[in-house]
Parts: sequence; structure tokens; C-alpha cells
Amino acid sequence: MDSTNEKGPILIMIDADACPVKNEVYKVAERHAVKTFVIANSWINTPRDPMIERVVVPAGPDVADDWIVERARPGVVVITADVPLAARSMKAGANVIAPNGRAFTEQSMGMALAVRNLMDDLRSQGEATKGPAPFSPKQRSDFLSALDLALVRLIRAGFATR
Repeated sequence: MDSTNEKGPILIMIDADACPVKNEVYKVAERHAVKTFVIANSWINTPRDPMIERVVVPAGPDVADDWIVERARPGVVVITADVPLAARSMKAGANVIAPNGRAFTEQSMGMALAVRNLMDDLRSQGEATKGPAPFSPKQRSDFLSALDLALVRLIRAGFATR
């Protein structure tokens, strides 16, 4: 699939430090011939593929997030479970998908930020909160569907691959 136009290329950016679906992203990106960036503050193993680029940013709060947001725009798909990063990326025009397959939307962002802030407040007050449940095959399947759908929509909207 090689298309050219004025809208620019589709890119995928993975907030990779704790992302459980990197291998799924690689497969979908390869099928659609989409350049993928794997952003982390430490070295992460990636396939040897010219369409996959590992980006190691310096350690520090929000350094990887800032790198992603600086490049977020329409035609970019950001993969993250980080709600503030999702909000910032959406504000820049990017599509954002959580590893469980949930696409962040303008409508869902307010609630996602409120829940995140509530959980942060509870943890800061010493409340014991559970971490996320183990990642399920259904979530992996939901993610694959959501990513494929996002890429197909961008291609139909005239964004370029490769």
C-alpha cells in the first residue's frame, strides 16, 4: 500500500516502557506499511526493520511523553495507557488508543482524567488501590481491532503509508 498526498504519512508512536502490545503493533504496522516509533527512557528490544525506530530518551519525568507530544498531529496514532499523555496527544490532533483497545475520545477524556486523579489522590492518602488486572486475550484482540480500524480510517481519509 503506497499512497501519496498532501496530508503526510501515518505514524504510530508507542509509549513503550510498560506497553503490553508492542508485538501486536509491529504486526499491524507491517501489514499497513506504517512507520512505527518505540519511545522509552531505556533500551527496548525491537525487530530489525527499517519501518520500526527505537527512540531512547533521557530519564526524567515526562521526557518520553514530551517527545511524543512534540510529534503528535493528525495522522499519528499514539499507543498509551497514560491518561495525561493521551489528553495532550489528542489536543495535538493524534488518535490515541490504550493497550486494552479503548480509543480515547473527547467524550471519554474528562472521565478518564477524573478517575486517574481520584486514584492518585487515594494513593497519596495511603489508600491501597489495586493495580490493573492481568492483561487478557480479549483485551489483546480488542486492541488489534482498534488499531487496525484507526489505520484504515486514516488511509481512507487520505493519509499516506510508507
